[in-house]
Amino acid sequence: MNNELTTVSHELDFSPMHRAMTKYIDDEILSCMTTLVLRGTDVLDYKTYGYMDLETREPLRTDAIFRMYSNTKLVTSVALMMLYEEGRFGLNDELAKHMPEWGDMRVLKAGAQSADDVEAPSEAIRIRHILSHSAGLSYGFIEPESVVDQAYLSGGLDVLSESSLNLEEFCSRAADLPLAYQPGSSWRYSIATDVCARLIEVLSGQSFDDFLADRIFRPLGMVDTDFWVPPEKADRFTTMYAPVDLLDPMKSGLNKADDSREGQYNKKRAFLSGGGGLVSTMSDYMAFTRMIVNAGEWQGTRILESSSLELMRTNQLAPGVGVAFPMWAMPGTVFGLGFALKAKVTDDEPTAALDEYHWGGMAGTHSWMAPNGGISGFCGTQRMPGFWHPFSHEFKTLAYQIAT
Repeated sequence: MNNELTTVSHELDFSPMHRAMTKYIDDEILSCMTTLVLRGTDVLDYKTYGYMDLETREPLRTDAIFRMYSNTKLVTSVALMMLYEEGRFGLNDELAKHMPEWGDMRVLKAGAQSADDVEAPSEAIRIRHILSHSAGLSYGFIEPESVVDQAYLSGGLDVLSESSLNLEEFCSRAADLPLAYQPGSSWRYSIATDVCARLIEVLSGQSFDDFLADRIFRPLGMVDTDFWVPPEKADRFTTMYAPVDLLDPMKSGLNKADDSREGQYNKKRAFLSGGGGLVSTMSDYMAFTRMIVNAGEWQGTRILESSSLELMRTNQLAPGVGVAFPMWAMPGTVFGLGFALKAKVTDDEPTAALDEYHWGGMAGTHSWMAPNGGISGFCGTQRMPGFWHPFSHEFKTLAYQIAT
């Protein structure tokens, strides 16, 4: 399996992008970064910047291992759609058909002041809802003062630190909590992809990690993608940092947030998070991306049919509903089955970005694929928080300018 990060063309000058990204390292906004631009499945540009850690300042390795956080969601969604192709479920199936604990849900009333202020659902949670974050689930950290997120935190569902529950236990607790809104009526970032991971276990009869290894990682040659970093790979694991000022994303200064040898990923954990648990490398995730942009197949290995990927890139939200965070504006964005979709470009975006599908991780990984532009990109750092950070927007802007 060829997962080499070797550029095939030197026709384009990516040096303006390299200089811009280097400045984030020099200004101590990021500790490290890696960027990749593809045209089709060919590597147009690949570059590493910064350090494995700020303490030793060892240069970032080309085989460095990153915490992927929510870039895991794309992998989980593809995995569940593999079972869809096998006829194991229908997208309109009620979730409770396969996971009965989700059959007796309650929904917070409008203006609810407590988690007990609930009403009956007007619609059951369906599998397409959990693939598109429209089920009414939440996360616990998006709006920590909200009634629904307080219920998640008091229920022990803090996904940023939880590791002791397995997926079955985690989903059982989640099913006891109220929904934020009527299923299918809105969009809210949530634990829904962790529920997808548990559904994969129920439908396949395998543990989630074994399913991914058997059906995706080994077939695509993703040799370093897993839910933990074993001791023999710790020297390739990046250190994660947090900004000294959480409110100013462009202020210099970083503090260590997770160690590369004695951190939360250096031992096996019970919680195999489908929403954010994987670690991976640039070459591994490139293989996954190549499979997607190559209509579900890479180097003779078919993971999904092209029709399933087209379905995943089809908006699943109710009319008028878009992707919205309290702290990040995502204009013109809707959601398919696992992918955010650029349904309308803004004045400062290129027309080639229309129909782009993408997602990223909390620690600063972001992947995007632009069928109209014929290019794809991946950028990664280890900054918590680092989702929707200025560096990823600048990377994408410059990649479009140079490659389209």
